[in-house]
Amino acid sequence: MEPATQLTVKQQADNNSKTAAFNGQFSGKITPPRGYAAEDIDRRVEWLAGQTGHRLDEFALEDPANFKGLSENQIGYLGLPLSIAGPLRIDGTYAKGDFYVPLCTLEGTLSFSMTRGFYLTYLAGGITSRHIKQQLSRCPVFTFKTLEEAHDFLPWIDAHAGEIQAAAESTTRHGKLLKIQTRPIHNRVLVEFIYDTAEAAGQNMVTIATDAACRWIMEQCGSRKPSRYLLESNFSGDKNPTHRTMMEGRGHHVICSFSVPDRLLRKLLRVSVDDIVCRITDKQLGSQMAGVFGLNLHVSNALAASYLALGQDVACVAENCVGTTTYEKQGDNLYATLSMPSITVGTVGGATRLKQQRRNLKLLECTGEKSSRKLAEIICASALALEISLTGALVSNEFASAHAEFGR
Repeated sequence: MEPATQLTVKQQADNNSKTAAFNGQFSGKITPPRGYAAEDIDRRVEWLAGQTGHRLDEFALEDPANFKGLSENQIGYLGLPLSIAGPLRIDGTYAKGDFYVPLCTLEGTLSFSMTRGFYLTYLAGGITSRHIKQQLSRCPVFTFKTLEEAHDFLPWIDAHAGEIQAAAESTTRHGKLLKIQTRPIHNRVLVEFIYDTAEAAGQNMVTIATDAACRWIMEQCGSRKPSRYLLESNFSGDKNPTHRTMMEGRGHHVICSFSVPDRLLRKLLRVSVDDIVCRITDKQLGSQMAGVFGLNLHVSNALAASYLALGQDVACVAENCVGTTTYEKQGDNLYATLSMPSITVGTVGGATRLKQQRRNLKLLECTGEKSSRKLAEIICASALALEISLTGALVSNEFASAHAEFGR
């Protein structure tokens, strides 16, 4: 659910100013030109090149051989539109500057709505982002015949942690095992392997590394070795929304915030700070009554659209959508924050090698060292911009009319 109401602030001041993009280039109008015709697409492509210096190549279908490792039993291609939203201005730990965010969605109004949120925060000075940590886990469970055997396994793991780490890291050039945590339950022991996956999202990386570690354990544990193990107990919360993910995180943990004056809210969203702070309580009560994981309106929409465009594992939206959005009044300003403890993204591996997805990552300049952390910050900021736009539409009672105009 995304609102999309027309921007109501004149953009003359922005058109007359040199709006710096992350590569130092600029070009007039800072929000994407509208229109649905083929010539409108061409106009946006030229506009984007002027804003960023990145010219999108002619679209071409991938060679089917390039999908090995990504898809099986291919019978054809499915066409989906690629859109753009911006400008996102961000001051982050790794992401700094102005960005135009590629989106792949069939959700009417989403691209307009995210652009509205970007424009609002851009005029207010941008979004602040901080990268908290990066770690991805895999958690096998080892089963023993007796409680005593399971109990004796705990100090054995501690005593051999270095060797287990070596076995795990022997499978990867870039992944690092950060720590091993044991959790006994009945005659079983959950052994959580927590990794830094560098620039990869890392799902396959941690699976293969942990499998090697488990095999080493089974070979070296001696006469009291576990009777069996499962490579994943589901304690890691892989592709599942969990309370543990909210508390401990999985993937990148990012927090974003912005402060916007009341006058801008009234002009662009047609709501006041007091309107949002007061009425957001209604949303939170509904969320709590329904047992929603996290408190947000539709973080999943921002994730799905950006993941498809950027070559990420879309199924991870299930666990990544547990973000928490809050609004508070600070003086005459609205202070908004989104905490996302789980953003499972990477800039190498998987579908990031496909031509279209690769050029979209280059558009965001998300390549090279620490680029996965930069990408996570951009995604969290995009989700926060989409949150405030929908919040404004709901509070102003324009949600239905926006969809009637742009989403049908």
